[in-house]
Amino acid sequence: MIAPPPRRARNIALLAAAAASWGFGTVVSKQAVAELPPLTLLVSQLGISVVVMAVIVRVRGERLPATREGRLLGRLGLLNPGLAYALSLIGLTGITASLAVLLWATEPILILALAAALLGERVGGLVSAASAVAIAGLVLVVAEPATGGSGVGVALTVAGVVVCALYTVLTRRWILGTDATFPIVLSQQIHALGLIAGVTVVAAALGQAVLPARLTLAGAASAAVSGLLYYALAYSCYLTALREVRAPIAAAAFYLIPVFGIAGAWLTGERLGATQWVGAAIVVASVVVITTRTAERAQPSSAAASTQIPMTPSASSRR
Repeated sequence: MIAPPPRRARNIALLAAAAASWGFGTVVSKQAVAELPPLTLLVSQLGISVVVMAVIVRVRGERLPATREGRLLGRLGLLNPGLAYALSLIGLTGITASLAVLLWATEPILILALAAALLGERVGGLVSAASAVAIAGLVLVVAEPATGGSGVGVALTVAGVVVCALYTVLTRRWILGTDATFPIVLSQQIHALGLIAGVTVVAAALGQAVLPARLTLAGAASAAVSGLLYYALAYSCYLTALREVRAPIAAAAFYLIPVFGIAGAWLTGERLGATQWVGAAIVVASVVVITTRTAERAQPSSAAASTQIPMTPSASSRR
């Protein structure tokens, strides 16, 4: 289903708003994780988002998915936002917000690779070449001494991106078996909240610090705002647009996340070096080629095909 021009413009605005929410949400999370342990922060963010999403589902008169596909999709929340964002937030303690959003820009490339490996989807030579160039650009960003990120922080963030990409590919297997989007998101976040809450309890029992040494009003506000941005607002905008926008077009929103994230990080005083800016430009140019090529090859054969959902932001990062 192709939306008429006025609704198409609305959908583009919604996708841009989702990307902005994921990008700025990463920056706000960076402020929050300075005071709150990562697991505790994630529990707080998911708790706030679950409450908001429950209200949305209630107002819309919808219910949690009861079909087999719906239940399977709900359990994928254990991967994302559960494991994926746990890794991401822990990694965020060792890298800058700017570097985090740039690392999350690799997610669409990983999705292409995993889709080819697990779903048998073909990846053309041009897309493969552009992906390689994008990775080279990210090497310039990560290898710059001014990055200010630890190797462990980078590795954990990349692991989170890989988990998120895997989640997206698995979601594509089952999403067409259900038409309830908001309840699916709520179900996934409930599963994620249960997982992270359980891990947090175990961590506390093992003597790990799960309570902040000192929580300021700014830290508490950052936790609340990042939860609303990263989960409730971003997913609401994204899924609303996905009702009328084909997946390849919607996936282009992922590439706006680093733009908003770097802009937000700049406001907090983070700066990229000259080499990093070159690397970032290479990444943006490469993913534009990938997006254009993917969109050209997409054939909307039915209304159902138009609602295939790559379910992640980021956020980044987050998708």
